[in-house]
Amino acid sequence: MMDRPTKPYKEVKNLLGNAAPAWEKLVGYIRYYYELDEIWAEGKPTQKHYNNLFFKRSGKALISCHLRDGHFLVCVVLGKTEREKFDARRNDFSETVCKEYDATEALHDGKWLGFTVKDDSLHDDFIRLMHIKRKPNRKVASDKTLAQCGRLDIGLSYSEITACIKKDCEK
Repeated sequence: MMDRPTKPYKEVKNLLGNAAPAWEKLVGYIRYYYELDEIWAEGKPTQKHYNNLFFKRSGKALISCHLRDGHFLVCVVLGKTEREKFDARRNDFSETVCKEYDATEALHDGKWLGFTVKDDSLHDDFIRLMHIKRKPNRKVASDKTLAQCGRLDIGLSYSEITACIKKDCEK
């Protein structure tokens, strides 16, 4: 797999089909609340893994998204401490997430939870899982600032969003 620039959103949207709104909501949330490195990796379409977006900070993954035809996969790895936090907050999660958690074997590096996403029904669960792993670390612009800056395209990278906010708010 090679790291490449993020695929144009039009291509992502075409690939995801009906799952595109769920992608927009999840990726938009991550880009809005977290300052992370985004790694877009592509392989050959005949390989198991191609068109992947990883969100990392200091080499540690927060979440990874793997695009497929008509859906995408979300992977969250919970280490020992994070599993303890999950167990303490288990009632906050949907039955789907709890079943996946219970069915997943704990490996030396944690539990690798994987979900097929075709709609946004698990969106709130993904947010709770990300919060267990890492609290949001991006200073969120106020509603007033966002109103002055206008709509931000979720296809932009963190640095492009930051530059847009700075440029538009200085006017």
